[in-house]
Amino acid sequence: MSPLMLPPGRVDTVLGVAAEQDQLPFPVPRMNPSEESGPSKPAPTSVLRTMNRWGATEIFDLYWIYAARRQAILMRRLAGDPPPWTSDPILLRHRFTNPYRLSDRVSQYLLRQVQYDQRRAPLVTVFRTLLFKVFNRIDTWTSLVSETGEPAPDLFDPARLGQVLSRLRAQGRRIYSAAYIVPNPPYGAPAKHENHLRMLQTMLDNGTMTNLAGASGLPELFELLSRVPSLGPFLAFQYAVDINYSDVTTAGEDSFVVAGPGARSGLRKCFPALPAGREAEAIMWVTQTQKVHFDRLGLKFDALAGRSLQPVDCQNLFCEIDKYSRVSHPHVASGNGRRRIKQTFTTARSAPVPQVFIPPKWQPKPAGHGTNGSRRDPDE
Repeated sequence: MSPLMLPPGRVDTVLGVAAEQDQLPFPVPRMNPSEESGPSKPAPTSVLRTMNRWGATEIFDLYWIYAARRQAILMRRLAGDPPPWTSDPILLRHRFTNPYRLSDRVSQYLLRQVQYDQRRAPLVTVFRTLLFKVFNRIDTWTSLVSETGEPAPDLFDPARLGQVLSRLRAQGRRIYSAAYIVPNPPYGAPAKHENHLRMLQTMLDNGTMTNLAGASGLPELFELLSRVPSLGPFLAFQYAVDINYSDVTTAGEDSFVVAGPGARSGLRKCFPALPAGREAEAIMWVTQTQKVHFDRLGLKFDALAGRSLQPVDCQNLFCEIDKYSRVSHPHVASGNGRRRIKQTFTTARSAPVPQVFIPPKWQPKPAGHGTNGSRRDPDE
């Protein structure tokens, strides 16, 4: 597949963003150059050679434009600016996640209210993290806490929690987030949520959670979670990332990534010549060369607390550019066959954004106060 060519006469191009006029029945505004662009810098030959080898398309440039624009929205909201926070018509109409995974609303709740609200033994933190993430809904968690108390392994009563969740469902409430497709674990219960509770109990009983609490970082967390029936590579990676946010490990998140289905679709749009099976390699390369791409496009990117985008963030961005390009480039088919963005965005439902909580282990430390990379005792 050759680099993408836009159908002549059908698009307006805004810094490389092509918008189909039959999809966007309103003028496509140009962004204020002072808001997002600066002088461009030529990319090193080695970067251009890789882009050429993988057949980089204009959607790959759009990947970086989207990242800069979406991050600018977050920074303006953090600054207390009133809406609208962008003039990008696609971002005005549709919901997208933040470029930094940990800055999204549910991840921030996990960090503040589930993991770092008080110091706990690693096993307790692992258990709380997985109980929260299996359902991935804040209101599900708060309902469980209000009716059964703060979750902990030694107090875990799957039957009681199952009754609470069954009652919520009977009231017409959703107990699972729509963010992920979560398969029903094979544990023999009639209801999916009961099977998930049985899965957590099994992980406690067979030592999986104890092993997770003693893991050194993302690769080991992923390997352990991959063995759990029904999780699969994508969910195992997502749960590994969530556990790794906590103080269970001292590790970062810069050395390991697993491409999910949405990211693989986005990668195919950006790099149609990328050989199958090299998706993780491509994401790591994109992570390592991010400054080059922002510079070559003359884009301003507001790094979060001085942190560059991590591999998991770049993985998520490929998923988001797959969605974004369904509107900007509807003539380019998604690998998953999807052609629309289901979720719409309205500022009327936008709550104030609190300052982003960064895990203390990743915050800058005074000179001479580094970490030795050791693990905590699982029962500490």
